[in-house]
Amino acid sequence: MTKKTSQSPGNVQIINRKARFEYEFLEELEAGIVLTGTEIKSIREHHVHISEAFCEFISGELYIINMSVEEYKFGTYYNHKIRRERKLLLHKTELRKWEKKVATAGVTVIPTKLYINADGRVKLRIALAKGKKLFDKREHIKERDTKRNLDRLLKKS
Repeated sequence: MTKKTSQSPGNVQIINRKARFEYEFLEELEAGIVLTGTEIKSIREHHVHISEAFCEFISGELYIINMSVEEYKFGTYYNHKIRRERKLLLHKTELRKWEKKVATAGVTVIPTKLYINADGRVKLRIALAKGKKLFDKREHIKERDTKRNLDRLLKKS
């Protein structure tokens, strides 16, 4: 499930809420994305979904796979494909370090947040993550419920 935090075109923030529930984050980075003109216009209109997306190393480069950017409604035959591999822009040292960790430690790279920074560039926050077990998820739900109940009690008094 993704969450839109605002509706103004200049302040786009798409958050992958499902990722925090499904994975335990080990490290986080900010990466740029290689986009076409109609893709950036669709993203500015909040027509993007990252809940099913994941990142994969292909020949030494990191790509985001399965990110859905809907077609720009005013685009012509220059419109982009909805789901395609998009290259992520990172420093070579970071790429090599994360590629080694993914290959050996049994972790994966997932997108957690897509936003437009102050310079108007689309950035993607990615995390090196390890999958949670079923009992970890239950514990997470239990903690969330107890926190919610405590907040209700404090609000009443």
